[in-house]
Amino acid sequence: MLALSFLELNSTLALNLSWTGLKQRAGLTEAKSGAGVSAEASSVKCKLQGAARLPAFSMDGDYVIGGVFSIHNYMHTVKHNYTTMPEPLRLSVCRIDSRELRFSRAMVFAIQEINNSSKLLPGITLGYQIHDSCGSVPMAVRVAFQLSNGLEPVFYTGNNCSQSGMVMGIVGESGSTPSISMSRVSHFATCACLSNKEQYPSFFRTIPSDQFQADALAKLVKHFGWTWIGAVRSDSDYGNNGMASFLDAAQKEGICVEYSESFYRTHPRSKIQRSWVTNPDMLRFTFCAGAIGFSIQQSVIPGLRDFLLDLPDTKVAASPVLTEFWEDAFNCRLGKSEKVVLIFDIGDTHSWFLVVGLCSFVGCDCGALCVKKVHRCFKNKVLTQLKKVNFSQNGYDVSFDANGDPVATYELVNWQKSKIGSIEFVTVGHYDASLPVGQEFRINRNLTWVEGSTQVRSNNITSNSCVPVSVCTDSCPPGTRKVLQKGKPICCYDCIPCPEGEISNATDSPDCFPCPKEFWPNAERNKCFPKPVEFLSFDEVLGIILAAFSVGGACLAMITAAVFFRHRMSPIVRANNSELSFLLLFSLTLCFLCSLTFMGAPSEWSCMLRHTAFGITFVLCISCVLGKTIVVLMAFKATLPGNNVMKWFGPPQQRMTVVSFTFIQVLICTIWLLLSPPFPMENLTVYKEKIILECALGSAIGFWAVLGYIGLLAVFCFVLAVLARKLPDNFNEAKFITFSMLIFCAVWITFIPAYVSSPGKFTVAVEIFAILASSFGLILCIFAPKCFIILFQPEKNTKKHLMNKN
Repeated sequence: MLALSFLELNSTLALNLSWTGLKQRAGLTEAKSGAGVSAEASSVKCKLQGAARLPAFSMDGDYVIGGVFSIHNYMHTVKHNYTTMPEPLRLSVCRIDSRELRFSRAMVFAIQEINNSSKLLPGITLGYQIHDSCGSVPMAVRVAFQLSNGLEPVFYTGNNCSQSGMVMGIVGESGSTPSISMSRVSHFATCACLSNKEQYPSFFRTIPSDQFQADALAKLVKHFGWTWIGAVRSDSDYGNNGMASFLDAAQKEGICVEYSESFYRTHPRSKIQRSWVTNPDMLRFTFCAGAIGFSIQQSVIPGLRDFLLDLPDTKVAASPVLTEFWEDAFNCRLGKSEKVVLIFDIGDTHSWFLVVGLCSFVGCDCGALCVKKVHRCFKNKVLTQLKKVNFSQNGYDVSFDANGDPVATYELVNWQKSKIGSIEFVTVGHYDASLPVGQEFRINRNLTWVEGSTQVRSNNITSNSCVPVSVCTDSCPPGTRKVLQKGKPICCYDCIPCPEGEISNATDSPDCFPCPKEFWPNAERNKCFPKPVEFLSFDEVLGIILAAFSVGGACLAMITAAVFFRHRMSPIVRANNSELSFLLLFSLTLCFLCSLTFMGAPSEWSCMLRHTAFGITFVLCISCVLGKTIVVLMAFKATLPGNNVMKWFGPPQQRMTVVSFTFIQVLICTIWLLLSPPFPMENLTVYKEKIILECALGSAIGFWAVLGYIGLLAVFCFVLAVLARKLPDNFNEAKFITFSMLIFCAVWITFIPAYVSSPGKFTVAVEIFAILASSFGLILCIFAPKCFIILFQPEKNTKKHLMNKN
């Protein structure tokens, strides 16, 4: 798990103006005057409680701008008993903060630039009063009130205007906590709370608020794939508000914060070990090597370096603060003969003079109006002008949004060890909140990570960089979905494979979604592929076998017909009704061939053809068998004395019987095709993972009517054949017809449950098998014995043998 610190950025400047018309003034009493109050009462004397604090740097001017900086950073703790006047705030053992001193000197430089400009405030001179707050909230508030009230120990609140409150605005504290306490006063604070225009209507800044930093930090964490982190903050208004913003941004990015700890500078050293990204004091903590965070983009201010370095000994000696700084820097006392050479790092002073000059260039020509009117004039014009600001200076843009914030741009800073082993700040990339989502980061250098951390390859940074892993659970690959673990944060989850028929095609997918009905997941369940289409094909083994039997049966029928035609004058052929035999062989050939129409991909015509051809050819076949059976019965009756029944069932009657029975089936099929014919369809219900191409029956009544009529004829024929099976004849054809119809009926009786229960293409295979089995049963039982005698026992193919009685 990674620990993320949320501490105040020390990178650039923010500006806030505080108006001198504060209604509540510290240490003062003010009498209210209303209608009817005497003139004597209207002039009340107000006395300053306590001694005024002298500024660290000051200069007179037509308008004075105040400044508050933590030039010293420690104060003596004062205990209050609320019974006596508290002792004055005083410094304890401390060191001067050179960075804050540099900021204060940058403010002096900015005001000088404004005064020397002929365009900004012509004819007006700005002055300044810069105070040291010593890093104390009470001192910062006291200084703010002093700047607002003025330095006069006594003044009157009558009709005459006092000039004691000539400070027009205050460039305030560096930290957010004292800035909040000073009420709308800051040059450097980044707390997002200061963007609230209801509470801080006059707050403007050139440094992005911590709301942008919080969003950027959350996006940075998400950018590297870290979802399980810890966070620390300073125990102050700034740290607590900033952490609240970050936690909210992290939640939106799906990041889990395992813990959020706070600390303060008075806490033990063990608790304060952290990663404060841009504080030079933290460089001594080498264990922080590899830390990464944000810094405000560096800028170059023409003339500022020369101003900071141009400190003659007379100027240093005249300023107690500069003297203290020089003596502390060189560890000696400043004498009259020493030459002062001061070295400043000016990299983070940024565009100071732009802001101060801008906020002053509003053209308040209020003349000798009293202070309250000056305040109102200045405030209204400053706010109006600042809302319209949009310009560039030294290559940097300056503008404000509705909340008084600039566009958020940061440098990405990485703590890296130098060749000599020291820690240094290295800018490795940039962040620009104005860019499209996902393109905010631009990383152009290799990053160094914390030593000893788990390393994995990453394509998001550079080709040779490795990013530490900080997750509660490894990412769920495509084909799975995240299921939260009970009682755990949302970043702790189990990866569950997608259920049958569903996929997930993204990492860490919260849900699986079903494929379209014509598609099915692959084995990994991360893609949907078209379902394979299944039908009884001529290319598969089962199709080849059935087609071979179908063609073989047709060939067998034609060979039998050829044998019968070759021996058509022989007694055995003539005695068994050669005309019906040839018609039966023809119908059997059609029965074998019609099974081929059930193979291949169904089409509209093949669906209609297969069922009607099957129904008509089988009725034709059964009609011929039925005719042959009737002929056997009639022939036996004709041999009895005085019976001439054959004249009623001669060849014309036999033909009429076959045509009549077949016509009824043709009529049934015609009605079926006209009302609701069979049609091709995709069956998606039999198998989930494939599509069955089949012929829908259209009208089930039509289908079962066709089968029922065939069954009726078969049963009738079977009954007649059973009656004629024991007729006294040496070669009784009724016996073979009986066996053939027994096979036929058995096949189609078993066909019904097999047809209903068989899935997919096997339904068609069952139907083809029934057609082939019944057709082979007929041809083998009826014609095989005759062909055997004709071909292998010609001595029995005589009239004498046929007429021999058993």
